[in-house]
Amino acid sequence: MTVEIVFALVTAALLAAVVFAAVFALALALGISGSAEKGVLAVGGLLAVTAGVWRLVRVLLRFNEQRRMGR
Repeated sequence: MTVEIVFALVTAALLAAVVFAAVFALALALGISGSAEKGVLAVGGLLAVTAGVWRLVRVLLRFNEQRRMGR
């Protein structure tokens, strides 16, 4: 089970980083600055955390389901 937990954590962190990087790149490309930039980055952080938690839960539930089926 340890390998599954590490896999879930690593892929969740990578997904969160990609989502945040995409939002950050969008903010840079649009030339947003000031409080609007802070707002966009806050939303990007929230989306990144949400995507990471979703991935973590999804992977762990999938591994649990496979374990119960005996695979």
